[in-house]
Amino acid sequence: MRDNIVYVRVVSPLVTRGFRKLADLKALEYPGISLSHAEIATGPGSIESEFEAAMSVPGTLLEVVRAEREGVDAVIIDCMGDPGLRPAREISGMLVLGPCQTGMHAAAMLGHKFSIITVMRRLKPSFENTAALCALSTKLASVRSVDIPVLDLEMNMAETLRRLIEEGRKAVEEDGAEALIFGCTGLMGCAAGLRAGLLAKGIDVPVIDPIPTAISIAYGLVLAGLSQSRTTYPKPPEKLLIGYDALRDAMLPLAAE
Repeated sequence: MRDNIVYVRVVSPLVTRGFRKLADLKALEYPGISLSHAEIATGPGSIESEFEAAMSVPGTLLEVVRAEREGVDAVIIDCMGDPGLRPAREISGMLVLGPCQTGMHAAAMLGHKFSIITVMRRLKPSFENTAALCALSTKLASVRSVDIPVLDLEMNMAETLRRLIEEGRKAVEEDGAEALIFGCTGLMGCAAGLRAGLLAKGIDVPVIDPIPTAISIAYGLVLAGLSQSRTTYPKPPEKLLIGYDALRDAMLPLAAE
């Protein structure tokens, strides 16, 4: 933290340029926080599978290292798969947050059970696994999907919102959810529309937009002087690493400190 400003970088773990616009992030700034953005250079166009998540990790780790070298206070990985979250915490001394883990813990504080409204049905096991790792399986009421690919979400926002409202209604009325989380960071900015649509149906539950939520939590944790446990996430041992020259070279100055 410099000059009483917390510097947070949002790292998008995909190669589709313009998917996350810096202007949209800047609109989330408030006094005391400065937001920046980075995209990976090698990896998937979007993440809708475990394979694509794995392919995004090396580039994500590289951007995490670069952020730390540039004096950033915290990084948020811009995907609800939290790709590379645990290895990023091992190689970084700054705070690293995943919006899925963060959003689940926030939802568990705000309601007895929560549901995730995501893009594709195939992502359901991934969210259930994350809930288990977070010890929140008993809090996860359901995972529902709108069945719209990530890169198509903005093609017809009216239809996207209609499906979000319908799946949100089912999550509350049929699954017992008392809080909702967007299961894709590509839905950033839709929380107000979903909440309004649900209120019109007499449903009053919090709707968690993971990126704005993670940004605010990162700000609070940095101000409190808190970061991930080095006991939980010890630095990786130094050993031969072939084929990742850019990442290895970027880490050298940090390893020497």
